[in-house]
Amino acid sequence: MGKDLKGRELGKGLYQRKDGRYEARTKINGSDVSIYGFNLRELKKEFQELKEEAQNSIDFRRKHITLNEWFEEWFQTYKLPVVKETSVYPMKNKFYGSFGKYLGERKLCDITNIDIQSVINQMSSGGRAVSSMREELGRMRECMESARNNQILSINPCFEISVPWENRQVTRRFLSREEQNTFLKTVEHSWYKEMFYLMFLTGMRIGEVGGLMWKDVDFNGKCLRINRSLSCQYEYGKKMLRLLAPKTHNSYRKIPFFGEAEEMLLQQKAKTDSLKKVLGNRFRATGEYADLVFVTTMGSPVLRYHAEKEIKKVVKEINEQEAFESVQEQREPHYFEDMYPHAIRHTFCSRCFEAGMQPKVVQSIMGHQHYSTTIDIYTHVSESKYQEEIGKFGRAVEPEEDGSMEGPEKGTDTGMIQTFG
Repeated sequence: MGKDLKGRELGKGLYQRKDGRYEARTKINGSDVSIYGFNLRELKKEFQELKEEAQNSIDFRRKHITLNEWFEEWFQTYKLPVVKETSVYPMKNKFYGSFGKYLGERKLCDITNIDIQSVINQMSSGGRAVSSMREELGRMRECMESARNNQILSINPCFEISVPWENRQVTRRFLSREEQNTFLKTVEHSWYKEMFYLMFLTGMRIGEVGGLMWKDVDFNGKCLRINRSLSCQYEYGKKMLRLLAPKTHNSYRKIPFFGEAEEMLLQQKAKTDSLKKVLGNRFRATGEYADLVFVTTMGSPVLRYHAEKEIKKVVKEINEQEAFESVQEQREPHYFEDMYPHAIRHTFCSRCFEAGMQPKVVQSIMGHQHYSTTIDIYTHVSESKYQEEIGKFGRAVEPEEDGSMEGPEKGTDTGMIQTFG
Protein backbone atom coordinates (compact mmCIF):
# COMPACT_ATOMS: atom_id res chain seq x y z
CA MET A 1 0.00 0.00 0.00
CA GLY A 2 1.33 3.46 -0.96
CA LYS A 3 1.39 6.51 1.32
CA ASP A 4 1.32 10.30 0.98
CA LEU A 5 4.01 12.62 2.34
CA LYS A 6 2.26 12.65 5.75
CA GLY A 7 2.30 8.85 5.98
CA ARG A 8 -1.41 8.29 5.24
CA GLU A 9 -2.42 5.19 3.27
CA LEU A 10 -3.46 5.96 -0.32
CA GLY A 11 -4.29 2.51 -1.67
CA LYS A 12 -2.61 -0.12 -3.79
CA GLY A 13 -0.39 1.30 -6.55
CA LEU A 14 -0.71 4.90 -5.28
CA TYR A 15 1.86 7.10 -3.56
CA GLN A 16 2.91 10.77 -3.34
CA ARG A 17 6.17 12.03 -4.76
CA LYS A 18 8.44 14.56 -3.05
CA ASP A 19 7.35 17.28 -5.51
CA GLY A 20 3.78 16.84 -4.25
CA ARG A 21 2.43 15.00 -7.25
CA TYR A 22 0.59 11.73 -6.83
CA GLU A 23 1.59 8.71 -8.89
CA ALA A 24 -0.47 5.65 -9.74
CA ARG A 25 1.22 2.68 -11.39
CA THR A 26 0.69 -1.04 -12.03
CA LYS A 27 1.44 -3.83 -14.48
CA ILE A 28 -1.16 -5.46 -16.69
CA ASN A 29 0.09 -8.70 -18.31
CA GLY A 30 3.64 -7.44 -18.30
CA SER A 31 2.85 -3.93 -19.57
CA ASP A 32 3.53 -0.86 -17.35
CA VAL A 33 0.58 1.44 -16.69
CA SER A 34 1.40 4.71 -14.84
CA ILE A 35 0.02 8.26 -14.44
CA TYR A 36 0.92 11.43 -12.44
CA GLY A 37 -1.19 14.34 -11.11
CA PHE A 38 -1.75 16.76 -8.22
CA ASN A 39 -5.48 16.02 -7.79
CA LEU A 40 -5.81 12.64 -6.10
CA ARG A 41 -9.53 12.22 -6.84
CA GLU A 42 -9.09 12.89 -10.58
CA LEU A 43 -5.92 10.77 -10.66
CA LYS A 44 -7.79 7.74 -9.26
CA LYS A 45 -10.59 8.14 -11.78
CA GLU A 46 -8.19 8.53 -14.71
CA PHE A 47 -6.05 5.63 -13.44
CA GLN A 48 -9.06 3.31 -13.42
CA GLU A 49 -9.96 4.33 -16.97
CA LEU A 50 -6.36 3.78 -18.08
CA LYS A 51 -6.28 0.28 -16.57
CA GLU A 52 -9.53 -0.66 -18.29
CA GLU A 53 -8.19 0.67 -21.59
CA ALA A 54 -4.97 -1.33 -21.22
CA GLN A 55 -6.90 -4.46 -20.32
CA ASN A 56 -9.25 -4.01 -23.26
CA SER A 57 -6.27 -3.48 -25.57
CA ILE A 58 -4.73 -6.75 -24.44
CA ASP A 59 -8.05 -8.53 -24.71
CA PHE A 60 -8.43 -7.15 -28.23
CA ARG A 61 -4.98 -8.45 -29.14
CA ARG A 62 -5.78 -11.83 -27.67
CA LYS A 63 -8.93 -12.07 -29.74
CA HIS A 64 -7.52 -10.87 -33.05
CA ILE A 65 -3.84 -11.91 -33.33
CA THR A 66 -3.36 -14.45 -36.13
CA LEU A 67 -1.17 -17.54 -36.06
CA ASN A 68 1.36 -16.03 -38.48
CA GLU A 69 1.57 -12.81 -36.43
CA TRP A 70 2.13 -14.73 -33.22
CA PHE A 71 4.66 -17.11 -34.86
CA GLU A 72 6.78 -14.13 -35.98
CA GLU A 73 6.69 -12.57 -32.51
CA TRP A 74 7.42 -15.88 -30.81
CA PHE A 75 10.24 -16.79 -33.20
CA GLN A 76 11.85 -13.33 -32.91
CA THR A 77 11.70 -13.39 -29.11
CA TYR A 78 12.37 -17.01 -28.18
CA LYS A 79 14.12 -18.75 -31.09
CA LEU A 80 16.20 -16.17 -32.94
CA PRO A 81 18.63 -15.56 -30.03
CA VAL A 82 19.44 -19.27 -29.66
CA VAL A 83 19.26 -21.00 -33.07
CA LYS A 84 22.08 -21.09 -35.59
CA GLU A 85 22.01 -18.42 -38.27
CA THR A 86 21.75 -21.10 -40.95
CA SER A 87 18.70 -22.63 -39.24
CA VAL A 88 16.56 -19.48 -39.26
CA TYR A 89 15.46 -19.58 -42.90
CA PRO A 90 14.79 -23.37 -43.05
CA MET A 91 12.76 -23.29 -39.83
CA LYS A 92 10.58 -20.38 -40.93
CA ASN A 93 10.27 -21.75 -44.45
CA LYS A 94 9.02 -25.11 -43.13
CA PHE A 95 6.45 -23.42 -40.88
CA TYR A 96 5.05 -21.29 -43.70
CA GLY A 97 4.90 -24.38 -45.89
CA SER A 98 2.83 -26.29 -43.34
CA PHE A 99 0.81 -24.77 -40.49
CA GLY A 100 1.42 -21.22 -41.67
CA LYS A 101 0.07 -22.15 -45.10
CA TYR A 102 -3.17 -23.73 -43.86
CA LEU A 103 -3.89 -21.81 -40.63
CA GLY A 104 -1.67 -18.73 -40.77
CA GLU A 105 -4.47 -16.19 -41.31
CA ARG A 106 -6.74 -17.75 -38.69
CA LYS A 107 -7.11 -16.04 -35.32
CA LEU A 108 -4.93 -17.82 -32.78
CA CYS A 109 -7.76 -18.22 -30.28
CA ASP A 110 -9.98 -19.87 -32.93
CA ILE A 111 -7.57 -22.72 -33.78
CA THR A 112 -8.73 -26.02 -32.34
CA ASN A 113 -7.29 -29.51 -31.94
CA ILE A 114 -9.18 -30.76 -35.00
CA ASP A 115 -7.65 -27.94 -37.09
CA ILE A 116 -4.14 -29.15 -36.15
CA GLN A 117 -5.08 -32.74 -36.97
CA SER A 118 -6.53 -31.65 -40.33
CA VAL A 119 -3.23 -30.00 -41.29
CA ILE A 120 -1.33 -33.19 -40.39
CA ASN A 121 -3.78 -35.20 -42.50
CA GLN A 122 -3.31 -32.87 -45.48
CA MET A 123 0.47 -33.04 -45.13
CA SER A 124 0.29 -36.83 -45.00
CA SER A 125 -1.94 -37.13 -48.06
CA GLY A 126 0.41 -34.77 -49.88
CA GLY A 127 3.31 -37.17 -49.39
CA ARG A 128 5.14 -35.26 -46.66
CA ALA A 129 7.75 -37.35 -44.85
CA VAL A 130 6.75 -38.52 -41.38
CA SER A 131 9.93 -37.05 -39.88
CA SER A 132 9.06 -33.66 -41.40
CA MET A 133 5.48 -33.78 -40.04
CA ARG A 134 6.73 -34.64 -36.56
CA GLU A 135 9.31 -31.86 -36.66
CA GLU A 136 6.73 -29.25 -37.71
CA LEU A 137 4.16 -30.44 -35.17
CA GLY A 138 6.81 -30.18 -32.44
CA ARG A 139 7.62 -26.60 -33.40
CA MET A 140 3.92 -25.69 -33.65
CA ARG A 141 3.29 -27.23 -30.22
CA GLU A 142 6.15 -25.19 -28.74
CA CYS A 143 4.83 -21.99 -30.35
CA MET A 144 1.27 -22.56 -29.06
CA GLU A 145 2.50 -23.50 -25.58
CA SER A 146 4.25 -20.13 -25.43
CA ALA A 147 0.96 -18.44 -26.39
CA ARG A 148 -0.69 -20.26 -23.49
CA ASN A 149 2.06 -19.18 -21.11
CA ASN A 150 1.57 -15.59 -22.27
CA GLN A 151 -2.18 -15.87 -21.55
CA ILE A 152 -3.18 -15.51 -25.18
CA LEU A 153 -4.60 -19.05 -25.20
CA SER A 154 -6.26 -20.98 -22.40
CA ILE A 155 -5.23 -24.40 -23.81
CA ASN A 156 -2.68 -25.71 -26.29
CA PRO A 157 -4.51 -27.43 -29.20
CA CYS A 158 -1.43 -29.35 -30.38
CA PHE A 159 -1.63 -32.32 -28.01
CA GLU A 160 -3.12 -35.75 -28.73
CA ILE A 161 -2.46 -35.40 -32.46
CA SER A 162 -2.13 -38.59 -34.52
CA VAL A 163 0.88 -38.69 -36.82
CA PRO A 164 1.50 -41.76 -39.02
CA TRP A 165 4.38 -43.97 -37.95
CA GLU A 166 7.11 -44.54 -40.48
CA ASN A 167 8.17 -48.16 -40.30
CA ARG A 168 11.36 -48.08 -42.29
CA GLN A 169 14.99 -48.78 -41.57
CA VAL A 170 17.62 -46.20 -42.38
CA THR A 171 20.09 -47.84 -44.75
CA ARG A 172 23.57 -46.42 -44.58
CA ARG A 173 25.84 -46.75 -47.59
CA PHE A 174 29.19 -48.33 -46.79
CA LEU A 175 31.87 -49.06 -49.36
CA SER A 176 33.59 -52.41 -49.24
CA ARG A 177 37.37 -52.39 -49.38
CA GLU A 178 37.17 -53.41 -53.01
CA GLU A 179 34.76 -50.55 -53.79
CA GLN A 180 36.95 -48.08 -51.91
CA ASN A 181 40.02 -49.16 -53.87
CA THR A 182 38.13 -48.94 -57.16
CA PHE A 183 36.84 -45.46 -56.35
CA LEU A 184 40.25 -44.10 -55.34
CA LYS A 185 41.91 -45.69 -58.36
CA THR A 186 39.39 -43.92 -60.61
CA VAL A 187 39.96 -40.48 -59.00
CA GLU A 188 43.71 -40.79 -59.47
CA HIS A 189 43.76 -38.07 -62.14
CA SER A 190 40.89 -35.99 -60.72
CA TRP A 191 41.45 -32.48 -59.39
CA TYR A 192 39.79 -33.67 -56.18
CA LYS A 193 41.98 -36.75 -55.68
CA GLU A 194 43.63 -35.49 -52.49
CA MET A 195 40.31 -34.35 -51.07
CA PHE A 196 38.69 -37.75 -51.53
CA TYR A 197 41.72 -39.53 -50.09
CA LEU A 198 41.57 -37.33 -47.00
CA MET A 199 37.84 -37.95 -46.63
CA PHE A 200 38.47 -41.71 -46.62
CA LEU A 201 41.31 -41.21 -44.13
CA THR A 202 39.56 -38.87 -41.66
CA GLY A 203 35.79 -39.37 -41.87
CA MET A 204 35.23 -35.61 -41.98
CA ARG A 205 31.79 -34.26 -42.89
CA ILE A 206 31.72 -32.53 -46.26
CA GLY A 207 31.15 -29.14 -44.58
CA GLU A 208 34.22 -29.74 -42.41
CA VAL A 209 36.24 -30.65 -45.49
CA GLY A 210 35.17 -27.39 -47.17
CA GLY A 211 35.95 -25.36 -44.05
CA LEU A 212 39.37 -26.92 -43.33
CA MET A 213 42.17 -24.33 -43.32
CA TRP A 214 45.92 -24.72 -43.45
CA LYS A 215 46.19 -23.26 -39.95
CA ASP A 216 44.21 -26.34 -38.80
CA VAL A 217 46.85 -28.72 -40.20
CA ASP A 218 49.56 -29.59 -37.68
CA PHE A 219 52.38 -31.27 -39.60
CA ASN A 220 54.54 -31.40 -36.46
CA GLY A 221 51.84 -33.00 -34.33
CA LYS A 222 50.66 -35.15 -37.27
CA CYS A 223 47.00 -34.23 -36.91
CA LEU A 224 44.11 -32.06 -38.14
CA ARG A 225 41.98 -29.85 -35.91
CA ILE A 226 38.32 -29.43 -36.80
CA ASN A 227 37.27 -25.91 -35.83
CA ARG A 228 34.64 -24.86 -38.38
CA SER A 229 32.30 -25.95 -41.15
CA LEU A 230 31.50 -24.40 -44.51
CA SER A 231 27.77 -23.86 -45.06
CA CYS A 232 26.00 -22.99 -48.32
CA GLN A 233 22.25 -22.60 -48.70
CA TYR A 234 19.76 -20.51 -50.66
CA GLU A 235 17.73 -18.02 -48.64
CA TYR A 236 14.96 -16.11 -50.39
CA GLY A 237 16.57 -16.97 -53.72
CA LYS A 238 20.06 -15.78 -52.74
CA LYS A 239 23.08 -18.06 -52.31
CA MET A 240 24.55 -17.64 -48.81
CA LEU A 241 28.05 -18.94 -48.00
CA ARG A 242 29.20 -18.97 -44.36
CA LEU A 243 31.99 -20.35 -42.20
CA LEU A 244 30.31 -21.57 -39.03
CA ALA A 245 31.06 -23.39 -35.81
CA PRO A 246 31.01 -27.18 -36.24
CA LYS A 247 27.75 -29.12 -35.99
CA THR A 248 27.97 -29.92 -32.25
CA HIS A 249 30.32 -29.42 -29.30
CA ASN A 250 31.77 -32.90 -29.94
CA SER A 251 32.55 -31.86 -33.51
CA TYR A 252 35.49 -29.79 -32.23
CA ARG A 253 38.12 -32.50 -32.36
CA LYS A 254 41.60 -33.60 -33.34
CA ILE A 255 42.07 -36.26 -36.04
CA PRO A 256 45.47 -37.97 -36.29
CA PHE A 257 47.10 -38.54 -39.66
CA PHE A 258 46.10 -41.99 -40.88
CA GLY A 259 47.70 -43.76 -43.83
CA GLU A 260 48.58 -41.40 -46.69
CA ALA A 261 46.99 -38.32 -45.04
CA GLU A 262 50.21 -36.33 -44.69
CA GLU A 263 51.31 -37.22 -48.22
CA MET A 264 47.96 -36.07 -49.63
CA LEU A 265 48.06 -32.80 -47.71
CA LEU A 266 51.55 -32.00 -48.97
CA GLN A 267 50.43 -32.73 -52.53
CA GLN A 268 47.37 -30.52 -52.04
CA LYS A 269 49.52 -27.66 -50.69
CA ALA A 270 51.80 -27.79 -53.71
CA LYS A 271 48.84 -27.99 -56.09
CA THR A 272 47.00 -25.05 -54.48
CA ASP A 273 50.14 -22.86 -54.38
CA SER A 274 50.68 -23.57 -58.08
CA LEU A 275 47.06 -22.71 -58.88
CA LYS A 276 47.35 -19.37 -57.08
CA LYS A 277 50.34 -18.45 -59.21
CA VAL A 278 48.57 -19.44 -62.42
CA LEU A 279 45.29 -17.65 -61.64
CA GLY A 280 46.71 -14.63 -59.85
CA ASN A 281 43.89 -12.14 -59.18
CA ARG A 282 41.37 -14.60 -60.63
CA PHE A 283 41.84 -16.97 -57.68
CA ARG A 284 38.38 -16.76 -56.09
CA ALA A 285 38.95 -17.83 -52.48
CA THR A 286 39.84 -14.49 -50.93
CA GLY A 287 39.29 -12.76 -47.60
CA GLU A 288 38.18 -15.17 -44.89
CA TYR A 289 38.32 -18.04 -47.43
CA ALA A 290 41.93 -17.41 -48.52
CA ASP A 291 43.42 -20.10 -46.26
CA LEU A 292 41.13 -22.97 -47.31
CA VAL A 293 42.85 -26.31 -47.94
CA PHE A 294 40.51 -27.52 -50.67
CA VAL A 295 39.33 -25.35 -53.56
CA THR A 296 37.93 -25.80 -57.06
CA THR A 297 39.99 -25.40 -60.25
CA MET A 298 39.14 -21.69 -60.11
CA GLY A 299 40.05 -21.35 -56.44
CA SER A 300 36.48 -21.23 -55.13
CA PRO A 301 35.54 -22.90 -51.83
CA VAL A 302 34.55 -26.57 -52.27
CA LEU A 303 30.86 -27.14 -51.54
CA ARG A 304 28.71 -30.25 -51.22
CA TYR A 305 27.60 -29.64 -54.82
CA HIS A 306 31.17 -30.02 -56.12
CA ALA A 307 31.74 -33.25 -54.17
CA GLU A 308 28.42 -34.77 -55.24
CA LYS A 309 28.99 -33.84 -58.88
CA GLU A 310 32.48 -35.39 -58.89
CA ILE A 311 31.24 -38.55 -57.15
CA LYS A 312 28.53 -39.02 -59.79
CA LYS A 313 31.16 -38.55 -62.49
CA VAL A 314 33.43 -41.17 -60.90
CA VAL A 315 30.62 -43.70 -60.41
CA LYS A 316 29.55 -43.23 -64.02
CA GLU A 317 33.11 -43.83 -65.22
CA ILE A 318 33.42 -46.98 -63.09
CA ASN A 319 30.14 -48.38 -64.41
CA GLU A 320 30.96 -47.58 -68.01
CA GLN A 321 34.23 -49.49 -67.64
CA GLU A 322 32.40 -52.38 -65.95
CA ALA A 323 29.83 -52.52 -68.75
CA PHE A 324 32.63 -52.72 -71.32
CA GLU A 325 34.56 -55.41 -69.44
CA SER A 326 31.47 -57.53 -68.79
CA VAL A 327 30.74 -57.66 -72.54
CA GLN A 328 34.35 -58.54 -73.29
CA GLU A 329 34.33 -61.28 -70.66
CA GLN A 330 30.79 -62.45 -71.50
CA ARG A 331 29.41 -62.16 -67.96
CA GLU A 332 26.80 -60.21 -66.02
CA PRO A 333 28.02 -56.71 -65.08
CA HIS A 334 28.44 -55.83 -61.39
CA TYR A 335 27.64 -52.14 -61.26
CA PHE A 336 28.94 -49.74 -58.62
CA GLU A 337 26.06 -48.59 -56.41
CA ASP A 338 25.27 -44.85 -56.24
CA MET A 339 26.83 -43.04 -53.30
CA TYR A 340 27.03 -39.62 -51.68
CA PRO A 341 29.71 -37.73 -49.69
CA HIS A 342 28.43 -38.93 -46.29
CA ALA A 343 28.89 -42.55 -47.43
CA ILE A 344 32.64 -41.92 -47.30
CA ARG A 345 32.29 -40.85 -43.67
CA HIS A 346 30.39 -44.05 -42.88
CA THR A 347 33.05 -46.05 -44.71
CA PHE A 348 35.89 -44.51 -42.68
CA CYS A 349 34.03 -45.35 -39.48
CA SER A 350 33.58 -48.96 -40.56
CA ARG A 351 37.30 -49.21 -41.44
CA CYS A 352 38.13 -48.04 -37.90
CA PHE A 353 36.08 -50.85 -36.40
CA GLU A 354 37.51 -53.38 -38.84
CA ALA A 355 40.94 -52.32 -37.57
CA GLY A 356 39.86 -53.15 -34.00
CA MET A 357 39.45 -49.63 -32.59
CA GLN A 358 37.30 -49.18 -29.48
CA PRO A 359 33.90 -47.47 -30.01
CA LYS A 360 34.70 -44.57 -27.64
CA VAL A 361 37.88 -43.80 -29.57
CA VAL A 362 35.99 -43.92 -32.87
CA GLN A 363 33.28 -41.64 -31.46
CA SER A 364 35.94 -39.08 -30.55
CA ILE A 365 37.56 -39.19 -34.00
CA MET A 366 34.21 -39.02 -35.79
CA GLY A 367 32.87 -36.22 -33.60
CA HIS A 368 29.57 -38.03 -33.00
CA GLN A 369 27.45 -36.26 -30.42
CA HIS A 370 25.64 -39.46 -29.45
CA TYR A 371 27.40 -42.72 -28.64
CA SER A 372 24.43 -44.57 -30.16
CA THR A 373 25.35 -43.23 -33.62
CA THR A 374 28.80 -44.80 -33.33
CA ILE A 375 27.38 -48.06 -32.02
CA ASP A 376 24.93 -48.28 -34.95
CA ILE A 377 27.86 -48.36 -37.36
CA TYR A 378 29.77 -50.73 -35.08
CA THR A 379 26.76 -53.06 -35.19
CA HIS A 380 26.77 -52.94 -38.99
CA VAL A 381 30.44 -53.95 -39.09
CA SER A 382 29.91 -56.62 -36.44
CA GLU A 383 27.02 -58.13 -38.40
CA SER A 384 29.15 -58.25 -41.55
CA LYS A 385 31.94 -60.02 -39.69
CA TYR A 386 29.36 -62.30 -38.10
CA GLN A 387 28.19 -63.41 -41.55
CA GLU A 388 31.82 -63.92 -42.64
CA GLU A 389 32.49 -66.12 -39.62
CA ILE A 390 29.33 -68.15 -40.28
CA GLY A 391 30.50 -68.67 -43.86
CA LYS A 392 33.66 -70.35 -42.57
CA PHE A 393 31.70 -73.26 -41.12
CA GLY A 394 31.20 -74.98 -44.46
CA ARG A 395 29.07 -78.02 -45.24
CA ALA A 396 28.17 -80.95 -43.00
CA VAL A 397 29.75 -83.28 -45.59
CA GLU A 398 32.53 -81.85 -47.72
CA PRO A 399 33.11 -83.27 -51.25
CA GLU A 400 36.24 -85.25 -52.03
CA GLU A 401 39.06 -83.49 -53.88
CA ASP A 402 38.23 -85.29 -57.12
CA GLY A 403 34.61 -84.16 -56.83
CA SER A 404 33.27 -87.61 -55.83
CA MET A 405 31.92 -88.38 -52.39
CA GLU A 406 31.85 -91.84 -50.83
CA GLY A 407 29.80 -92.58 -47.78
CA PRO A 408 31.09 -94.47 -44.71
CA GLU A 409 31.08 -98.23 -44.66
CA LYS A 410 28.11 -99.88 -43.11
CA GLY A 411 28.39 -100.56 -39.41
CA THR A 412 31.15 -98.00 -38.80
CA ASP A 413 31.19 -94.35 -37.81
CA THR A 414 34.51 -93.69 -39.53
CA GLY A 415 32.91 -91.47 -42.16
CA MET A 416 31.27 -89.28 -39.56
CA ILE A 417 34.53 -88.86 -37.70
CA GLN A 418 36.32 -87.95 -40.88
CA THR A 419 33.61 -85.46 -41.81
CA PHE A 420 33.95 -83.43 -38.60
CA GLY A 421 37.57 -84.13 -38.01
